[in-house]
Amino acid sequence: MRPALLLLFILLTKLLPAQAPELHSWYDSLHSREIPVAIYQPKGELKGLPIVIFSHGYGANEPGSYVDYAYLNEALAAAGYFVVSIQHELPGDDLLIFDGPARVVRMPNWERGAANIHFVLQELERLYPQLDHGRTTVAGHSNGGDMSVLYSHQHPERVQQVITLDHRRMPILRASQPRTSTLRSSDQPADAEVLPTDAEAAAFGIRVVFLPDTPHNNMDSNADPRQRAEIIELMLRFLQE
Repeated sequence: MRPALLLLFILLTKLLPAQAPELHSWYDSLHSREIPVAIYQPKGELKGLPIVIFSHGYGANEPGSYVDYAYLNEALAAAGYFVVSIQHELPGDDLLIFDGPARVVRMPNWERGAANIHFVLQELERLYPQLDHGRTTVAGHSNGGDMSVLYSHQHPERVQQVITLDHRRMPILRASQPRTSTLRSSDQPADAEVLPTDAEAAAFGIRVVFLPDTPHNNMDSNADPRQRAEIIELMLRFLQE
């Protein structure tokens, strides 16, 4: 691990701990659905804090997927971001479909996720009006990244930035607003047309960063200290540029 990465990891996870996450279950009456959320926030004043909405990767409807990325969400909160991690999967939900074209058979799952994101953003406006709602980032890993990208297609005006951790199916929005950044794993390539060409990336400011030593499944709690530090460093770079 590079010394700078090691120092960042220590600072953000040890010396500057965020408060323990607040776990809530918010009810979306429009869709008759409970939406569990974990809120990670810095200690102190909330006024003017930027927002990060995080969506987990597919967990086969097991509860608790929304806290599988605590290392990352705690670090973002310690760096001054108000982070909400959404539990998208409930025990009674249909399982994700793996047979057939992903953009067809998985679209209902992504649409439900995008609806969850939209509801959570509306709840944040109601419950936390002091946050800076004009600086909202939607982020997610794998299937949660696909949901986040879909949301950017549906509501580009609501999002300042999209950051994905190795989403593989939903094509990145070719636009400069919202800005998109994506971290790519060492072992699982994206489907055709998901990632921009070099020319598109240059034209729209889309950032694509490959992690040669980080497999797809090592971006959640499976990540080792070096992988965690690298992901945190890059996420903060994306957020702050």
